[in-house]
Amino acid sequence: QVRLVDSGGGLVQAGGSLRLSCAASGLIYSRYAIAWFRQVPGKEREFVAAISWGAGSTYYAESVKDRFIISREKAKNTVYLQMNSLKPEDTAVYYCAAQLSDYSGSVYYTQAAYAYWGQGTQVTVSS
Repeated sequence: QVRLVDSGGGLVQAGGSLRLSCAASGLIYSRYAIAWFRQVPGKEREFVAAISWGAGSTYYAESVKDRFIISREKAKNTVYLQMNSLKPEDTAVYYCAAQLSDYSGSVYYTQAAYAYWGQGTQVTVSS
């Protein structure tokens, strides 16, 4: 059973940085897609970034490209989301998600595609 624990959220001023962590257990295969989503009240959960656990290929939403970096540290079974140049519109609860992928290492961009979720961590960016 895959278990994910998100951490690292907090309050930061616009232009600042935060690093989120997603500690994973139960990743018994190398071909998982790991993603970060975010959600504000009253809106759908939005894709932010994803990484293929095996190959390390990364994918980003246009709104965060060039500001956020997703990475993984296999030895610690942890995925990170480094968030730079934060904006007030980045304020949301951020969730880590995981899904067993296919043999080509595909990642997925919709929340319905992911079976495993962290508990979420709040990120608040003040103007």
